[in-house]
Amino acid sequence: MGMLENKRLLITGILTDSSLAFGVAQLALSEGAEVVVTGAGRGLRLTERTVKKLDGDVEVMEFDVTDPNHVSQIQNSLSDKWGNVDGALHAIGFMPEIGLGEDFLAGQWEDLSLGFEISAYSLKTIAETVCPLMPDGGSIVGLDFDASFAWPAYNWMGVAKAALESASRYLARTLGPDNVRVNLVAAGPIRTMAAKSIPGFKEFEDAWGSRAPLGWDVNDRSGVAKACVALLSDWFPQTTGEIIHVDGGYHAIGA
Repeated sequence: MGMLENKRLLITGILTDSSLAFGVAQLALSEGAEVVVTGAGRGLRLTERTVKKLDGDVEVMEFDVTDPNHVSQIQNSLSDKWGNVDGALHAIGFMPEIGLGEDFLAGQWEDLSLGFEISAYSLKTIAETVCPLMPDGGSIVGLDFDASFAWPAYNWMGVAKAALESASRYLARTLGPDNVRVNLVAAGPIRTMAAKSIPGFKEFEDAWGSRAPLGWDVNDRSGVAKACVALLSDWFPQTTGEIIHVDGGYHAIGA
């Protein structure tokens, strides 16, 4: 029996088979979970093609987290399909090009607001979607990149990640009485489609492998997937509001 046997999971953020969310979905299926994947906008067809590479019967539903109508639509679809949901993975993020790079002052609020809605506020959107379908509690897990530091070129996405981290703590506080856990996994740099959009990503790659005590492989997402699956399982019943670092130990080492 797998550690996610009989669990029903909503997974966002799959675009290609290099996506961290794809690795989570793949492992979750192998551990016995039933999975629904969501996509949105122009990326929906890409999500649908990629999901065919998963080992299992996985339905794709359209879920634009910036469209309030989609919350009730997805909620109703999941209720009709399963009745209840046990967990959700928040693996979506966006920041326009002007919010990345080295000119932190370039972006104006009208340029950046959509990035904050998708990258941070949407954790609350996903929570309000699945929590009514969690009568016995559940687990919400988000993918993070440690916002404790000002990283090269990450700029406003780093600020959005800080907002995501704060939102996860407030959601943990709010949803704890309903036995819903909210945690984040702060991953080291992995070569994904999202990573390619970050100018100077190679700086992360070059620094991480030599500084992380356990080493780091930018092509290996297995550790991240295992951490997410563990948090979505029943093996962390008293852990919420936490940020689990899966970065080879990089975050713990000084200069």
